[in-house]
Amino acid sequence: MKKIVLIFFVLFFSNLANALEDQKLQLDKLFEELKTKKVLSEAKEIEDKIWKLWSTHPSEKTLTDLLAKGSQYMYQNQLTSAHNVFSKAIELDPNWAEGWNKRATVLYLMGNYDLSQKDIDEVLKLEKRHFGALSGQGLVQTALENYQKAIDSYIEAHKIYPAMKTPLIMIEKLKLIIKKQTI
Repeated sequence: MKKIVLIFFVLFFSNLANALEDQKLQLDKLFEELKTKKVLSEAKEIEDKIWKLWSTHPSEKTLTDLLAKGSQYMYQNQLTSAHNVFSKAIELDPNWAEGWNKRATVLYLMGNYDLSQKDIDEVLKLEKRHFGALSGQGLVQTALENYQKAIDSYIEAHKIYPAMKTPLIMIEKLKLIIKKQTI
């Protein structure tokens, strides 16, 4: 009986490791493609594939479903419910960046900028190429009036996703705010 249990755990963790590695390889390929696309419509197709991978837990469909449920709450402006669901997803798998990212978004919408930034820090520890978290960090730092930090976040997002227009627009707006403050 012990051998059967041992075999089960070896197979389970082997499958999990394979799923994680497969997802990482897919993301690596997509990020390389994303850097080369200059036309937004072409880049958007790659962006959509990246978001699909990020929003799909590599091994637990229940976590993917949980994230979708929290997202639905968020879109319905039921922020407390969304926060609770995303917190549960983080509790169940603290190594899944998208759970942290979604909760960071809800915290930002709730006006909890410092807590949002803490969750963004967790996202970026797990996935340094997360252009969504970097753009969100730009919004958080803007709300906190840390304009240079916001600019730095947008610069990093633009390096990862050169076709995305928002970072360049925000950088220009933030530079104007800084300029007005120095006058």
